[in-house]
Amino acid sequence: MSTVDVKAFGRVAVLMGGDSAERPVSLMSGEGVLKALLSQGVDAHAFDPAERPLQDLKTQGFARCFIALHGRHGEDGSVQGALELLGIPYTGSGVMASAVAMDKVMTKRVWIAEGLPTPKFRRLRRGEHGREVTREVPDTLGLPLIVKPAREGSSFGVTKVAGYSGMQEAVAFAAQFDPDVLCEEFIEGDEVTCPVLGEGDAAVALPVIRIQAPDGKYDFEHKYHSDETQYHCPSGLPEAEEREIQRIVVEAYRLLGCRGWGRADLMIRASDRKPFLLEMNTSPGMTGHSLVPRSARAAGMSYEQLCVHLLAGATLDNPPAKR
Repeated sequence: MSTVDVKAFGRVAVLMGGDSAERPVSLMSGEGVLKALLSQGVDAHAFDPAERPLQDLKTQGFARCFIALHGRHGEDGSVQGALELLGIPYTGSGVMASAVAMDKVMTKRVWIAEGLPTPKFRRLRRGEHGREVTREVPDTLGLPLIVKPAREGSSFGVTKVAGYSGMQEAVAFAAQFDPDVLCEEFIEGDEVTCPVLGEGDAAVALPVIRIQAPDGKYDFEHKYHSDETQYHCPSGLPEAEEREIQRIVVEAYRLLGCRGWGRADLMIRASDRKPFLLEMNTSPGMTGHSLVPRSARAAGMSYEQLCVHLLAGATLDNPPAKR
């Protein structure tokens, strides 16, 4: 890995916390990133947008930002747009890619239009959450199925529905997090995730991670607090299968216009080993249980090196023209 002059980064803000449902996870991610950057000699400082106006970034001389925010206002294009206006380069995807990837329905539409595999789905808008509508959904998607908010992360509001009688409660639960509810065909099989680094033709997939959660329940508790969940990296998948997953993930990443880094979640259908894309995370977790650092480590990149690498790639959608 090439040597980076960290002094050239200038004063760096690690954006963490925020006001989304994922605030606690973001604080854990941000603390990890901050500690790693400081250990590498970066002039890094914690910055919580929920407690300070973003304008402070400009007035206090920050030269670039590491976005460790998750969820609304953190990875949905909002803070990215603000940083564009302030002219402060930031890590990760730009405004459009962040906004599209945050919306699971819009993401699916992009992938489907380009022929990429993703589970069948139905979106229930506000006003379509009544019993009459919800009871029709399993007729087209089958059972079991997954119900989740269209724009949320960290498995908030997600329910696996086994029968018609569970639909109403599951939709009501998801609607607490977002008025648009995504009902999705359930794919029985292996759950995997695959990070990507870079942009455009230079984007490359890191090693695939195969996830084994107790009873197949990879929820918030098993993502961030449980030691029972097993992460296999190397994945143990056949080499050809892993390569195909990496190919699909890089294509999915490029189609959304992502840059910097991201992580796609997929299911591999047990019956025919076909992979299905679930979602793209444009500001993945960086906690002790997080998956991108784990995959990067398998590729020979330490947590600290990963943080510096991502920060080195901080940019803007529209960098000011050099005079």
